[in-house]
Amino acid sequence: MSHDNSDPRRVTRRRLLQGTAGSMVALGLAGCGGDGEDGGGDGEDGGQLTFAQAKSPIEFDPVVLNDVPSAEVAMLVFDPLYGYGEGTDLVPQIAAEMPEVERDAQRWVVPLDSDATFQNGDKVTAEDVKHSFVAPVEENTENAGEFNMIDEVTVVDEETVQFDLQFPFGAFEQYITWEIVPKSVRTDNITYGTETDEGNTIVEENDFAQNPVGAGPFQFVEFEEGNYVRLERWDDYWGDPMPTLQEIEFRPVEEPTTRVTTLQNGENDIVKTVPPDSYPTVENMDDAAIEEVSGVSYFYLAFNCNEGPTTDPEVREAVDYAFSMDNAVEQFVEPAGVRQYSPMPEVLVEDWEFPIEEWQSAHNERDVDQAKAILDDSDSVPDDWSPTIIVPPDDKREQIGVSVSNGLGEAGYEAEVQRFDWGPFLEKYVSGDPGEYNMFTLGWAGSPDPDTFMYFLFSHEQIEVTNGTFFRNEEMNDAITTARESNDMETRRQAYVDAVDIIMEEKPHIPSYNLKNSFGVSDRVSDFSAHPVDQFSIVSGYNNTSVQ
Repeated sequence: MSHDNSDPRRVTRRRLLQGTAGSMVALGLAGCGGDGEDGGGDGEDGGQLTFAQAKSPIEFDPVVLNDVPSAEVAMLVFDPLYGYGEGTDLVPQIAAEMPEVERDAQRWVVPLDSDATFQNGDKVTAEDVKHSFVAPVEENTENAGEFNMIDEVTVVDEETVQFDLQFPFGAFEQYITWEIVPKSVRTDNITYGTETDEGNTIVEENDFAQNPVGAGPFQFVEFEEGNYVRLERWDDYWGDPMPTLQEIEFRPVEEPTTRVTTLQNGENDIVKTVPPDSYPTVENMDDAAIEEVSGVSYFYLAFNCNEGPTTDPEVREAVDYAFSMDNAVEQFVEPAGVRQYSPMPEVLVEDWEFPIEEWQSAHNERDVDQAKAILDDSDSVPDDWSPTIIVPPDDKREQIGVSVSNGLGEAGYEAEVQRFDWGPFLEKYVSGDPGEYNMFTLGWAGSPDPDTFMYFLFSHEQIEVTNGTFFRNEEMNDAITTARESNDMETRRQAYVDAVDIIMEEKPHIPSYNLKNSFGVSDRVSDFSAHPVDQFSIVSGYNNTSVQ
């Protein structure tokens, strides 16, 4: 994304950062234009909100959707089993209370709110919850990896669902922030094909994805891809509070500077993602402000450890010496993001008391002479080595790649930076082919648990899926597995420290930055909130957006 580009096709996981978003659940901080003290609201006329997205949505079925703009819309039409409060703590949404955790976190029993109702009037049942969690796997969707730890989902009764896992999994609470779909409505609007050899059912046509029905506070009205999505308040919403807004119209505006211009001229009330060079523009507006918060995300430079010179850790060390990541982030990312020195975002470093100072010390200060000496002496590097750095369609990540290229050029090795649209980039970065790439820049959005970063970016199981480094280290992988299959906080913490220590030493990644979830917000808007996990909240227990 040119700052926040979302891939116009499905990707392997919705956490893959083509911009700033990960999984989408409504939460936030006290927002622009309102004090955020009273999350109540009785559904009075709060006007129509126009919201400029970075790309057009594609589809609105939570079971299959994998792009950020679609998720931004879907989170208002559907309610999840659990959401987040004003922070990163879980709160029940369709669930009636927090789950009962049994068998050392291998069984999770969830009671449902008896009032929860879909927009067609049907009661939300345990069968709907089960379908929402098993359909991604049974239909062989690209979201199946979200639930590969689930062994069985059992309908205990109409208002109780039970999850049995393959192993004790303390991080499971971060995976049940999943939106719930009405099973009968969804399956009646899907055309199923034949089964695969693995027993999965192929979906041939999904009308539900274009005409969604959920249990959320807003109803789907109309969608014209590339132009707009319209939602209206569901006046029979079962939850609390009732939204103040009557309507929301999402409009795609792909070019970041143009998005800011639509805020300036009053065309849109909120614009998604303020690019670094537009911060002064918005800050100097008399009738708008920036609403921002650091995201739970991680952007990085990664190496091809499968084949080619960058399989050698000394070569990776030399690249780290060749340029200054500090300077690159300061010049091309700030103030829209902050420097990050490990795969763990700040909120995880603080909550888990990770040794960030130790990890930061593994970062090399720029020393081109040292880089040149290492590369010249390396048996892994041919004299005419011209490494390829591939980057997605995002100016910030391209500039990180250019910074690496310039440093290597000073060391006597001419690197080439190749920028690709999302489709070809996503194919290339997991190929492991040194003819396609030696390095790449990418990003990832997780939830407030280290598993969502460590497992998907570094585990051996995810090589060729979401791990494009092909870096293999048995000690690291064992530590990640130990942490993933434990419910003991201290055991998990130490295992993650051990794994990150290896990553910082071996350098399959060079950590880069954490991007803020930022919005330009007109002063016509009251009580809109940004949030680290969900990006933004329109209506919740602590905020209720309206437009004058």
